[in-house]
Amino acid sequence: MSELTHFNAQGRAKMVDVSDKKDSVRTARATTSVLLNKAIYQQIKEGTNKKGDVFAVAQVAGIMAAKNTSQIIPMCHALALSGVDIEFEWNVDEDANHFEVLLTVEVKTKGPTGVEMEALTAASAAALTIYDMCKASGKEMVIGPTMLLEKTGGKSDYARD
Repeated sequence: MSELTHFNAQGRAKMVDVSDKKDSVRTARATTSVLLNKAIYQQIKEGTNKKGDVFAVAQVAGIMAAKNTSQIIPMCHALALSGVDIEFEWNVDEDANHFEVLLTVEVKTKGPTGVEMEALTAASAAALTIYDMCKASGKEMVIGPTMLLEKTGGKSDYARD
């Protein structure tokens, strides 16, 4: 188990000092999903949601969330992101009444610390935006699971099995 780094000598929270770490290209991919009903699926596919283009708004919300992660996650560093990409894919089985949108986020930077939290935050905000835009047609939507798929750069890489 690694040493906890976000506590000072008094046991209080602190932001880790990354000034001695070398810059490297850092990437992270995260995923989540939104399970929804057929009416919402049709609205998104047909572009008939009264609030607008659901995926376009969710994409912008996710990008904004990635850029602002340090403002909502207390110990995250403010990072200059090189890129944020969000993809949406349908997982539909109409016979089983299964309508799910899968979201995958990739975030990239060059710097002293990773972008895992930015990718996870972007995925979460994009999914929450889908919920917000579609809740009038079904509040039973389920978000998640949300997870890190992989990260590269820094001392170690990670890939989920």
